[in-house]
Amino acid sequence: MKTFITIEGNDGSGKSTVIEGLKKIFKERGVDVVFTREPGGSMIAEKIRQIILDPENTQMDDKTEALLYAASRRQHLMETVIPALEDDKMVICDRFIDSSLAYQGHARNIGIDEVYNMNMFATSGMLPDLTLYILVSPSVGLSRKTHQKELDRLELETNKFHETVYEGYLLLAKKYPERVVVINGEASKEDVLKETIEVIDRFLNKK
Repeated sequence: MKTFITIEGNDGSGKSTVIEGLKKIFKERGVDVVFTREPGGSMIAEKIRQIILDPENTQMDDKTEALLYAASRRQHLMETVIPALEDDKMVICDRFIDSSLAYQGHARNIGIDEVYNMNMFATSGMLPDLTLYILVSPSVGLSRKTHQKELDRLELETNKFHETVYEGYLLLAKKYPERVVVINGEASKEDVLKETIEVIDRFLNKK
């Protein structure tokens, strides 16, 4: 069952809700899946996460932000993801390299190729086997976030920034069709989860 799956989405896409649903489904199936997240997912990586997302760090340079994500990713891979895969487990990760490409590469205008190369160094070229983009229009995503008590530094960004992130994900879906599947996050929670598990099952059945 050695498989690395990542779940991506713009802010407010319902990604976290889907992941909670997947946890329940795989538990009921008796499948040992390691669920993890980025930034974070290991002790050191979680400390880097706190620096990246702290709303007080408004002076953070864009390239510093991208490098911190890459550093957190490297540590997370070494401490959590790779050991689980070597133990023949499935890993499902909440965000991975595509977030950096959409948020820092495209929305921060650093350049998708530049951020990709940075992350290829950080991950030693490791990419997910399957990536699902759960996407909603930026207006829908931001309206969902209005009910959230605390927002992190990136969630507090401008509407224009979030629109550009969304555009970035659409560009990436076209760029990497061999591993990326787009799911409409504006459907009902039940339908989004149903489509997500169907995509995962089809992929696993092909392995």
